[in-house]
Amino acid sequence: MRMTDAEWAVLDALWKSGEANLGEIAARLKEERGWNKNTVYTYLTRMAAKGLVNIDRSRSRPYSAAVTREDCAREERSELLTRVYNGAAGDLIAAFLKESHISRDEAGRLRKLLDEMEV
Repeated sequence: MRMTDAEWAVLDALWKSGEANLGEIAARLKEERGWNKNTVYTYLTRMAAKGLVNIDRSRSRPYSAAVTREDCAREERSELLTRVYNGAAGDLIAAFLKESHISRDEAGRLRKLLDEMEV
C-alpha cells in the first residue's frame, strides 16, 4: 500500500511514541506540520480504516501504529524498484551511487554484502 507523506508523518509520530493519545500526537504534528487536533483525528480514523493505525478506545492512550517502520520501508522500496527501475535492483543501486557520495566504510560494507550474496 502506497502511503502519502502525511500518513508517514502520522506513523512516524506513533513509531516514536508507541501508544499515544490524540493530544500527544496532535502536539507533535502541530510542531512538525502545523496541524490542529481535528486534522490529526481525521488522519488517524482514515488510517485506522486502512489498517495502518490501531485504535483501542478502552485505553488512555488509544492510538498505536498497526504497521512497523521496516514493513512500510520495505513496501516503499519495492514500489520504487518496480515503478522506476522495472525491478532491476542493480540499476537502482547504481543510480544512488552515481548521485551521492559514500564513504570508504560504506563502500566496503557494500562490497562485503555483494560478496556474501555471491553475486
